[in-house]
Amino acid sequence: MFILDGRQLPLDIPFEHDGIQYPNNWLRLASPEARANIGITEVPDQPRPDDRFYWVSGPNANGDYTAIPKDLNDLKATWSAQFKQTAYTMLLTSDWMVVRKQEIGTEIPADWSTYRESIRTTAQLAITDLESATDIDAFITSVTSVQWPVSPDQQAMFPAPVTPEPVDPAPTGPTG
Repeated sequence: MFILDGRQLPLDIPFEHDGIQYPNNWLRLASPEARANIGITEVPDQPRPDDRFYWVSGPNANGDYTAIPKDLNDLKATWSAQFKQTAYTMLLTSDWMVVRKQEIGTEIPADWSTYRESIRTTAQLAITDLESATDIDAFITSVTSVQWPVSPDQQAMFPAPVTPEPVDPAPTGPTG
């Protein structure tokens, strides 16, 4: 972002300074020296705070944002409901296996039972963790670190890459 006399100069917009009109592409084409000669300073764009956790306004004239943390109890209720919904949606794709077991006695494959249990466990641990957060930073760390399990179908479609064994370049036998 470029600043001149305390105001932002957006790219590709013409501007006027000291009675001189500058065309819309001037900021892109001018050298840093040419921009500095008329008093333009370049300020790096600041990262925008995460709107999921903060009420954000800005950027102001110097490129900063104002971020006010959202109410922690409201966030806890919202994210707890979201984690429950995520677990529900993930379980939904394999509910037919549970119904089939109830109706005709066909066992649920062990990998699917493990997957379903890991979904329930992940959701419960995530909710317990977020509820124990006492400030916004701890809350953000809690909710952004949740790792949901991968279904057996996805594991079969996208297997984990195999890491090759390291090769020792040094010979191990007698040389001669």
